[in-house]
Amino acid sequence: MASSILSEPVCPMSPVQKRIHEAAIRLFAEKNIGEVNVRELAQVAGVARGTIYNNLSSIESLFEDVATHLSGEMNRRVAKSADPEMDPAQRLANGIRFYLRRAHEEPYWGSFIARYAASNAALQEMWNGPPLEDVLSGLKSQRYSFRQEQLPSVISMIGGSVLSAILQVLAGHRTWRDAGSDTAELILIALGVAPEAARAFATKELPALPDAD
Repeated sequence: MASSILSEPVCPMSPVQKRIHEAAIRLFAEKNIGEVNVRELAQVAGVARGTIYNNLSSIESLFEDVATHLSGEMNRRVAKSADPEMDPAQRLANGIRFYLRRAHEEPYWGSFIARYAASNAALQEMWNGPPLEDVLSGLKSQRYSFRQEQLPSVISMIGGSVLSAILQVLAGHRTWRDAGSDTAELILIALGVAPEAARAFATKELPALPDAD
């Protein structure tokens, strides 16, 4: 759940580990896990193959490490972005748009998320972070009007909508601003927010996304 990810200690990576992770995101975004090898990873990371062997046990374990890191890192950054007293609908709208803006600014990150988030358990935890907290908060305060038993479907709707919008942005079909605002607006309306209020929440100026640490 959200609390477990957000409370996990952040283990800082060394500069070499960061380079390996960044190279892995790029390669995994373009290829299947089984198609990535140590030689190519070392080349993209700009390190010797021995350095790769010294920093990971297998390509498969590296993939899981990268997925877990991306999920926890994004959750922490989104959680830090909003005042706890902010309207949960505004927090949710901002969170949705943070994903779209980051996918635009970091295409490999966006491609990795879009490619694996529907099937990887670690990446699915992204939706159990701030999105889940904001949905529960909005339901408790009666900002939203869905039934409690519909919560899993609500979270699936949010995750699926964000991933579809990311694909539109990456393909160049829409800008991150338009895709993000429309996605946030339509999700809020689906949750019971009045259309005029949903539009206002979805188009309010988006703040900077804080660092994870």
